[in-house]
Amino acid sequence: MLEKGPMSRDRDRTVRSDEHNSRGIELADRGWLDEAIKEFKKAIELDPESAHAHDNLATVYSEKKLYREALKEYLTALELEPDSATAHYNLACFLATHGPDMAVDEYKEAIELDPDYPDAHLNLGMTYADQDRREEAKEEFKAAIELDPDDPVARHELAALLMDEADYRGAIAQLNEAVRLDPENYEAHLDLGICYAQKGFYAEAERCYGRARELNPDDVLLNYNVAALYSLWEKPAQAFEALKKAMEKDPAKVRGWIAADPMFDTLKSDPQFEQLLAVQ
Repeated sequence: MLEKGPMSRDRDRTVRSDEHNSRGIELADRGWLDEAIKEFKKAIELDPESAHAHDNLATVYSEKKLYREALKEYLTALELEPDSATAHYNLACFLATHGPDMAVDEYKEAIELDPDYPDAHLNLGMTYADQDRREEAKEEFKAAIELDPDDPVARHELAALLMDEADYRGAIAQLNEAVRLDPENYEAHLDLGICYAQKGFYAEAERCYGRARELNPDDVLLNYNVAALYSLWEKPAQAFEALKKAMEKDPAKVRGWIAADPMFDTLKSDPQFEQLLAVQ
């Protein structure tokens, strides 16, 4: 009997690899993911340079939430076929869809290995916040603050969540510490002013906005909130002055904000208000 030559043997392995790959696709389509993984691995064992087998294995790993394994396979497929638009597309889809979930898993593993890792808690909290997992985010920010009380970032991030929930008192406590720890933090001064204004502490809000103005005098959001403060405080002259500065910076954005903002109700009957908004 004649033996198969090397090229013939390689061709045979490729054919068998494709058969396992096709079988894996059928199993995955039926939802039998563990069995599909075995088939794709057999395909790769027979033909390690089969980019589509690596790509298919990555897809199944992704469905099983094995994100690290999936990323490795997507990158392998791309390495094997760097000029494949499909390989780039599939990697991009994976990152866009599962990047945050993968980040959560990695942060949690970092915390499991080192529970006293404040930056891991902080970044996990920010990832949770981006996913609108608010309670989990708050717990992580609190953990970061407990581990590193002198970190203003965790306090500001926690305050931002509390502001969204109208817990201005809780936010004020965190923001006061944030500006004490980082006096040059413009956004923290601005947010602290917003919180004080919402609680009716107008003089305190004015003081915070004054400090924010020292750091960034032309910011449209600052001048808008200053105008809102003076509107609530029934100081129309100062309100119009600040509103004019905001309008000069970004009139379209300011008009959009004002349309649904009850803080300017005290000004809306003033002809100067309509005149200012009408300026193109």
